[in-house]
Amino acid sequence: MVCNKNHFRAFIFIVAFLSAPLVWADDGQDFQRALQAYNTDDYKTALSIFRRLAEEGDAGAQGFLGAMYGRGQGVLQDYREAAKWFRKAAEQGHAGAQNILGLSYNTGRGVPQDYKEAAKWYRKAAEQGYNDAQYNLGGMYYEGQGVPQDYKEAAKWWHKAAEQGYTNAQYNLGELYRQGHGVPQDYKEAIKWYRKAAEQGHANAQNNLGAMYGRGQGVLQDYVRAHMWFNLTSSQGDEEAAKNRDIVASKMTPEQIAEAQRLAREWTKKHKQE
Repeated sequence: MVCNKNHFRAFIFIVAFLSAPLVWADDGQDFQRALQAYNTDDYKTALSIFRRLAEEGDAGAQGFLGAMYGRGQGVLQDYREAAKWFRKAAEQGHAGAQNILGLSYNTGRGVPQDYKEAAKWYRKAAEQGYNDAQYNLGGMYYEGQGVPQDYKEAAKWWHKAAEQGYTNAQYNLGELYRQGHGVPQDYKEAIKWYRKAAEQGHANAQNNLGAMYGRGQGVLQDYVRAHMWFNLTSSQGDEEAAKNRDIVASKMTPEQIAEAQRLAREWTKKHKQE
């Protein structure tokens, strides 16, 4: 029997704190000069300009300065100092800084771990349409951290992020529809969101989409498509997907297997070009 994966990706953990895109937009000439220095790894110049602008109250520079402290770029890594500058930007309404301040409270980096504070700052950014924060706030509701556990609210915020193309939110939303958590159970909706995530290369979504095709849930049963999706997932080193592929293959003709392999090759070629 082919298996779905039930892994929710509820949070962007500390890796995101260190690797999240720096989106502290500012049209000022000095800011642009600092940004150019940063992008050419001239952290000393970037730090000098960003610090001056930050101390003058520039929210974008405050966010960038926080990120440089968080990453240890041009300065010794200092999460407390990073959180200090993120807070200054966040209090000016900067959505990116609000989200990262939420991450700081969520993980206890630079500030005491406090899920209520994390949810508070995620919400401020999420209400501005910031998809990382929408995703993270959905995770807080799903887990019941800092807010009452509420699958309906989790679905609401993941839906907002998913509509912006956020891959993990699309996968999580597919899981909610498949299981009927916070939304009516609806295999067709599950397929829809799994497919969106799968098309972006999300391994668990590809595996689950294959399982839905293998069982005929939300779609007509189609072993060729099931094999294709399992094959794509297994190519990422997923042993469970490889087992699912072999189970489906035992029910297929050689011609069907060849067709599934052809579809997988075409998908891979298309997405490499993109």
